[in-house]
Amino acid sequence: MRVLVIAGAAGTGKTTLGRALARELAIPLLDLDTLTEPLLDGLAAWLPDGEHWNAPRHRGAVRPARYAALLATLSDQVAAGIGAVAVAPFTAELAGGAEWDALVAAAGGEPTVIRLVATPELLAERRAGRAVARDAHAMPAAPEIPVVATLDLDAHLSTEQQLTRVRRALGLHEPLPERSPVFEREFLAGLSDLDGTLIDSTPAVLRSWSRLAAELGYDGDMLSEGHGRPARQILEMLLPPDLVESAFLRIAELEVAEVSDVHAIPGSLDFFAAIPARAIVTSGTQAIASSRIAAAGVPRPESVVTFDDVAEGKPHPEPFLRAAELLGVPGEACLALEDAPAGIASAHAAGCTVIAITGTHSRDELAEAELIVDRLDQLEVVAGERGFRVRPRR
Repeated sequence: MRVLVIAGAAGTGKTTLGRALARELAIPLLDLDTLTEPLLDGLAAWLPDGEHWNAPRHRGAVRPARYAALLATLSDQVAAGIGAVAVAPFTAELAGGAEWDALVAAAGGEPTVIRLVATPELLAERRAGRAVARDAHAMPAAPEIPVVATLDLDAHLSTEQQLTRVRRALGLHEPLPERSPVFEREFLAGLSDLDGTLIDSTPAVLRSWSRLAAELGYDGDMLSEGHGRPARQILEMLLPPDLVESAFLRIAELEVAEVSDVHAIPGSLDFFAAIPARAIVTSGTQAIASSRIAAAGVPRPESVVTFDDVAEGKPHPEPFLRAAELLGVPGEACLALEDAPAGIASAHAAGCTVIAITGTHSRDELAEAELIVDRLDQLEVVAGERGFRVRPRR
């Protein structure tokens, strides 16, 4: 039985993720707002004119009652052996103390806590867009670090990207196929993308590009069609020519500095390290790659190909061909690890066989790869006659 708690400030997308998780895990969704707002709105006639039940002067009475209703409902689901996804800010609960103890009691043990975090700019934008009355009285996002264990997810991520990270944390993944061209071949080298494949830098990337868009007054998602491509290519697609160079220098500055939550993807580094001859192939510049490799604690292989090392970036084959050349092997003898369609196209054009990892793009978007995995440690590397082979982990 699973009990998951989704916490975060108003506007972080708790309910959207909660619905998606409840659907995937086939367990009830218990949302604080859904359970309590109809009653509270119905009692508005008893409040002085113009006052809202979420106003600070009423919070001391209203909050404990709202959470009591939520926890009582959660306790019923646990008693029935069903479990649930509980959605609420849970600010006091994450600080420990009596509120946390009450949540643990209702959940029948310590629940898995997923905390959505967002920048003040994103929260303001989302709250303004949905125009919900209670948001005018919402508590500020808690600056304190929770004292309980949490899985922190950036609200800039799409719901599918968030789900992938929850699946990893819960140990859930799609089973591997019994047969794959990847299992039938022997390889001489492994060529891995960096961002989204070895390290999770997606939230940092999204924040950096969101900030650039705001600075430029660009209305839209600058990365919607460009993930996996070099930054200069993306900017040339979107901006007037006279703005490209300054924007390129600015995004490089932002991405080098924004590494606060960059970390290794579970299972990826061990798999990559087991490959005897290996190289990293990234669309980032040398400065960005070095910053993120250091932040994530990735052992740096001898060969790293960046945007600075090639004339043409992904989806052109040059980055993977350059890496294969550095290792002294043909592209056809290489296994490529990727997370984006542009990278898959680049690797295929270089003759590589491709394993794609979810987390940045959906399985449908990665369908051109020979094999798709949720975690690279679903696989293991074994010695071959001249190189290495890959098989499902036993």
